[in-house]
Amino acid sequence: MFRALFHLLASLPLPVLHRIGRLAGMLVYAWPGRYRRRLRQNARQAGYADPSFARRAAAETGAMILETPRIWLHTQQCLAITDDGNDEVVRQAMAEGRSILYLTPHLGCFEITARNATQYGPLTVMYRPPRQAFLEPIMRHARDMPGLRAVPASLQGVREFVRALKRGEAVGMLPDQVPGAGDGVWAPFFGKQAYTMTLAGKLALQTGVAVILTAGERLPGGKGWRMHYLRLPEPLPADPQALAAAINGAMETLIRRFPQQYLWSYNRYKIPKEAPPRPADPLQ
Repeated sequence: MFRALFHLLASLPLPVLHRIGRLAGMLVYAWPGRYRRRLRQNARQAGYADPSFARRAAAETGAMILETPRIWLHTQQCLAITDDGNDEVVRQAMAEGRSILYLTPHLGCFEITARNATQYGPLTVMYRPPRQAFLEPIMRHARDMPGLRAVPASLQGVREFVRALKRGEAVGMLPDQVPGAGDGVWAPFFGKQAYTMTLAGKLALQTGVAVILTAGERLPGGKGWRMHYLRLPEPLPADPQALAAAINGAMETLIRRFPQQYLWSYNRYKIPKEAPPRPADPLQ
């Protein structure tokens, strides 16, 4: 039944999917509860306190969810309406002969970014298996396509990343997922200490790759997506905490380009079990 629904959604035009998704997102937001409180709190932390902003952000979350089946099952049609005209950052890194570590926050359409990046060469991405086991086969089938390979967020996946980088290929990951205790450091994110992964920084320092933050902005009217790129300045800090803070700062810059499309409802400030105590927030 779920597969049939998934294929049905994928067959709908993108403008229709976005309209349905935005309506559903606003309906979910209208229901009082933890989801709405967290979205408001996180948006307010970043300086977006207007209630209308929170409603738009919830609507964009719905659009993000509903567009996913179409991107997975009709990739080439979606890439045809993806504007990648500002890719000088990527081409410069390639001209330097560098492998690329793409960092894609929960911003805009993070499903289209990986597919779009394959035009520059093979890409290996890291993902966390879904909590619902029945989704796993669908996700693996949809995310493995020519030039794109998905590996689990595990030691095995890290090894696959290193192998790909040694072959001169690109890798991609979500830098704003909360890591487990021992796999992160505390670093500011929109003025509040957030437990931040160190894996991206370790990979960058050990392999000498170019670190590029990227996101696909959802265009109005179902017209597609516009790619954004931001390269992390070099030399990279050698200290893990300073490097995590630099990555968070770059994420903030990218998010502020179209902030209503960030996943503000994500529990970015949670404290993993056995993580070190949260330090004081930086002075504003």
